[in-house]
Amino acid sequence: MAGGMRKLAPGRLVIASHNEGKIREIKELVEPFGIAPVAAAALGLPDPEETGTTFEANARLKARASADGADLPALADDSGLSVDALGGDPGVYSARWAGEPRDFGRAMDKVKAALKAKGATDYAARFICVLCLAWPDGEDIVFEGEARGRLVFPPRGDRGFGYDPIFVPDGFETTFGEMEPARKHAMSHRADAFRKLKKACLDR
Repeated sequence: MAGGMRKLAPGRLVIASHNEGKIREIKELVEPFGIAPVAAAALGLPDPEETGTTFEANARLKARASADGADLPALADDSGLSVDALGGDPGVYSARWAGEPRDFGRAMDKVKAALKAKGATDYAARFICVLCLAWPDGEDIVFEGEARGRLVFPPRGDRGFGYDPIFVPDGFETTFGEMEPARKHAMSHRADAFRKLKKACLDR
């Protein structure tokens, strides 16, 4: 994690995502620190093709594209659902399981079908998030977080986004899709990664 002591100064920060759910969550996390987040799409920046085979590679790719394109610091997130019984799938391809246009109802059905096809009885899973903070001068820092839990079917709740309605975090009976946003944000994989970013780059 080269340059781990570099601080992020108050001011504009590009959120290198075109996913409204992610943008909303990241904005809520950074705004208390004097950061003025602006979505990549609002600056006319394209959504680069995610060609990496790891969360870290894709997060770096997206952060670098926005930092270079806007000449501003940029924060990118790459995240997904890793299911133990499926060997870590859908993993880095979590969004692609939803197809185009993105339909996470279909993606959740595919996860259920894959578990049934394997005869799985263990529905343990985790959400993984990698945040990459990149500066226009070429430096970047990566932080990884996770939230462990189990899957439930049928999906429950219409809050959150993505696979949230089938994920119950350890110690709870409600899915991320049923939780109040503040409670989810306190324990999510993105919050875990952000706590590490905050300690390294935002705490003065």
